[in-house]
Amino acid sequence: MTVWPPPAVPPARPAQRGFSVPLVVGTWLAGWLAGNVIGAVVVIAAGHGDTDPLEMPTWVVSASAAALWIPALVALVLVSRARGTGSWARDFGLRARWIDLLGLPIGVASQLVLVPLVTLPFTRLFPDSFSAERVEERARGLADMASGPWIVLLALVVVVGAPVVEELVYRGFIQLGLAPRIGAAASLLVAAAWFTLVHLSPPEFPGLFAFSLVLGLCAARTGRLGMAVAAHVAFNATGLLLVVLL
Repeated sequence: MTVWPPPAVPPARPAQRGFSVPLVVGTWLAGWLAGNVIGAVVVIAAGHGDTDPLEMPTWVVSASAAALWIPALVALVLVSRARGTGSWARDFGLRARWIDLLGLPIGVASQLVLVPLVTLPFTRLFPDSFSAERVEERARGLADMASGPWIVLLALVVVVGAPVVEELVYRGFIQLGLAPRIGAAASLLVAAAWFTLVHLSPPEFPGLFAFSLVLGLCAARTGRLGMAVAAHVAFNATGLLLVVLL
């Protein structure tokens, strides 16, 4: 009587052990460069190659933002499949629980209290560079260009798209991905500085860095992105409401 061998069982994927510094830097750089090239093509094709970014129509700004985000998300898919577990929940902490809604008041407080307090000393020392007008310039410019139904599109980009994508990249991939390799504290600081500098707006740097630390603490303490995303959503929504209503 022939005994059939048991079916082969594929080996389980190893637990996610973080990502190396060269992999993180290379992946981010590839996604960032590809996104900027595609975004530039979109802007030029729309006939706004010579237009000031703060004066572009809302739909062009939204399209260029999507062009910037898509390569970053594709890069995360490839890294997760090739070097991670294949699960964004395990590799980047893309999970949420009801307790993460505590991020909403954290985001509002960060926008209304933390950012003004952190920026105040810079405003006193360098009033021309860190005036309220300079700090709010980009947000106010985007809001001024959006009118009627376009404000809804702007809100989707600023309040939904940006928080989700940026938290995936900076807290999920960079911070949580580097933590097993360089330590939790170092990865938090690296991700916060990285997130701040990539915005390329020096008047916003103090407030952005302080808020980035808050987001990093949310991710580090929970091990997931739910609370950081909620805080980021509330932060951006509060900022948008301030420039629209005031």
